[in-house]
Amino acid sequence: MAELPGPFLCGALLGFLCLSGLAVEVKVPTEPLSTPLGKTAELTCTYSTSILYFTNGHLYPTGSKSKRVSLLQNPPTVGVATLKLTDVHPSDTGTYLCQVNNPPDFYTNGLGLINLTVLVPPSNPLCSQSGQTSVGGSTALRCSSSEGAPKPVYNWVRLGTFPTPSPGSMVQDEVSGQLILTNLSLTSSGTYRCVATNQMGSASCELTLSVTEPSQGRVAGALIGVLLGVLLLSVAAFCLVRFQKERGKKPKETYGGSDLREDAIAPGISEHTCMRADSSKGFLERPSSASTVTTTKSKLPMVV
Repeated sequence: MAELPGPFLCGALLGFLCLSGLAVEVKVPTEPLSTPLGKTAELTCTYSTSILYFTNGHLYPTGSKSKRVSLLQNPPTVGVATLKLTDVHPSDTGTYLCQVNNPPDFYTNGLGLINLTVLVPPSNPLCSQSGQTSVGGSTALRCSSSEGAPKPVYNWVRLGTFPTPSPGSMVQDEVSGQLILTNLSLTSSGTYRCVATNQMGSASCELTLSVTEPSQGRVAGALIGVLLGVLLLSVAAFCLVRFQKERGKKPKETYGGSDLREDAIAPGISEHTCMRADSSKGFLERPSSASTVTTTKSKLPMVV
């Protein structure tokens, strides 16, 4: 008995030898075999022949299963070559070949195939969510177990009391573990549980869905816009104040020696003379001062 693709030849290990000309017939169950995790699996194999020769009365198992295999009947001299595989592992799942060699009995192939499945309960699934969770949007809830044999089926349920969803708004795939929710509303919010199940047991995970109003997103955008506008106005006001301060610090304008002024006194003309000229036009005459001296000899044109 062996797992394919490396045939385990019962005849080679057991030393079956046929001394008559009758054919060897091997029978195995037609239905697949299932065994729970950690239990003992019996892979039934029967055969019929005229004479059986058993070599040294020993079984010589090989490979990684050598410490967990034995014959149900040892020696297999009454037509029973059933192999026992104890403490089965998930890696033991596969197709096994039972072959009986009883030379010179070559009228039939003397072999049979057995499919073994090691049953494993589902591991704790992982729940996840993707999509738009605002009112009117759609979202997908996903659930998956990394272990489980046979492959688990998935079922989503919503916890608590809630209104009946509209037809077509919930689509569930039990094979992939996906639940699609469309046309979301505020009543779609809640806790959802995914249950992974096979014939060995079940496991579950939960996910909380929160549906929001689309207006909340618009309000948040408007608030951000207002804050940016206030920030720009603050920067502009700061720059204006600083510009005014820098302008106030500039020095006052001064006149150069070559600049003409309307109130300047021409060279050679005393301040006393100018005051008398002004008084002749109706202005008050400024009294003369003892310190006023006119000593200019050159005659310069008066600037009017």
